[in-house]
Amino acid sequence: MSLWQSYRNLSQRTRLFVGVGIMAYAGLGLFLSDRAEQTFGFTPTEQDRQRLQEAVPRIHVVEREK
Repeated sequence: MSLWQSYRNLSQRTRLFVGVGIMAYAGLGLFLSDRAEQTFGFTPTEQDRQRLQEAVPRIHVVEREK
């Protein structure tokens, strides 16, 4: 039996709790990741931001004849 079929066999209420639980876990992870960066000293420096900006590809628009 596939994972999707097992999920579909759960009651609606259980599927609701599973979905809400996954969303709560994801939201908590987003909230705590910023705090963890600050706690462990992984906040990006200005040099890191500049190196990232240099690595981003630039798009040049070229006019073409119709």
